[in-house]
Amino acid sequence: MSRTKIKHTWPLHILLLPGIVMLFIFSYGPMVGFVIAFQEYYPTKGFFGSDWIGFDHFVYLTELPDIRDVVYNTLFISFVKIVTTLAASIVIALLLNELRLKLLKRYTETVLLFPHFVSWVIMSSVLIDVFGRQGVVNNIVAALGLERIFFLGDPPWFLAVLFTSNMWKECGYLIVIILAALTNIDAQLYESAMIDGATRWKQTMHVTIPGITPIVILLATLSLGNILSGGFDQIFTMYNPLVYSVSDIIDTYVYRLGILSAQYSLATAAGLFKSVIGFLLIWLSYRLAEKYANYRIF
Repeated sequence: MSRTKIKHTWPLHILLLPGIVMLFIFSYGPMVGFVIAFQEYYPTKGFFGSDWIGFDHFVYLTELPDIRDVVYNTLFISFVKIVTTLAASIVIALLLNELRLKLLKRYTETVLLFPHFVSWVIMSSVLIDVFGRQGVVNNIVAALGLERIFFLGDPPWFLAVLFTSNMWKECGYLIVIILAALTNIDAQLYESAMIDGATRWKQTMHVTIPGITPIVILLATLSLGNILSGGFDQIFTMYNPLVYSVSDIIDTYVYRLGILSAQYSLATAAGLFKSVIGFLLIWLSYRLAEKYANYRIF
């Protein structure tokens, strides 16, 4: 950066300084704790007193009987969340784009976006009250003379609630982005299609969808960086031992290893493994976004 530019932009750099300091304190500072993954760590001995054992914890992780199921659950849940949420967002955004009443359109956007700003702690409490054994839905089912459904204890039903609630919470944010992309489509393309006799459906298929394809590709590729997350907040506040077989992901597994079982070194090794793979996926996602959606950070 040239001295002339710095001379004019130094106040902006000063404004960034507190954020950078906080980033180093709370994000990069704790990374020193990664050394625990290579030690037989004991809190009483600390980092410098614990014995170094190299990659033993990583080898042990690969030999755990349930690690494959945990990795599979993480990938499966993340993939289904990305696909279902993105698909639902595209459909809803296209439907909203057809509304001619602006007030109704803005109101619907607001209603759909609101759940995005509500924490999973609150959302899960609502879902448990609604879908629990004595919840609203089961009370209606029982009133109809049917058998109550164990939504949060039966694996298939739990996954259905998991994916549906994720769509409910996250669709609104993606819808706003897609609607913004729709406004950038050249109106002359629609006029040309109408002159050629294209119906509204054909206009959607040949003008609208190609027009939003770059942003959809961008959203999909950037989601790859979070594919090993699986949504810890949502699953942790909703799951129970009855559905561990389909809902136990890497983050919840690390939590039980590190906090409940006090296996700090093993939990750190699992977390470090996830972080390294996540970093590679983020790098890959940005490469794909640059190639297919012409997206660049710099």
